[in-house]
Amino acid sequence: MSSPYNLAQITPPHLGFQILSAKDDVEKMHAGQIIEYTVSPILGIKLYWVTEITHVNKGVFFVDEQRFGPYSFWHHKHFFKEIPGGVEMTDIVHYKLPFGRIGQLVNKFLVKKQLEIIFAYRNKKVDELLKMENS
Repeated sequence: MSSPYNLAQITPPHLGFQILSAKDDVEKMHAGQIIEYTVSPILGIKLYWVTEITHVNKGVFFVDEQRFGPYSFWHHKHFFKEIPGGVEMTDIVHYKLPFGRIGQLVNKFLVKKQLEIIFAYRNKKVDELLKMENS
């Protein structure tokens, strides 16, 4: 589960998520790792996105930050905690859209809701994958 290549498995199919980095480059997560991918969140329009894994504490947390992409700021913390019967995953995301007030409106009516759907999907998929891995 610690490979960034697993992102495609836990991202809703309608987003057209595709990792561009070579599989060897993203096989094992590490601090300083750069990951390039495309995603099509609106009307099938492909957006190029580059993130850096800035911190990794295996099995506890990791942080990714956007270096280039659709947000003017993106900082995403992923926390993992073993609980009876599985693993609890918590995401904390701080982000800002470009374009000032227009970006705020787009966030309010589109992006915020879409991110909630994406993270609900990811939580469900990670739970399914961990259950399959442990059986």
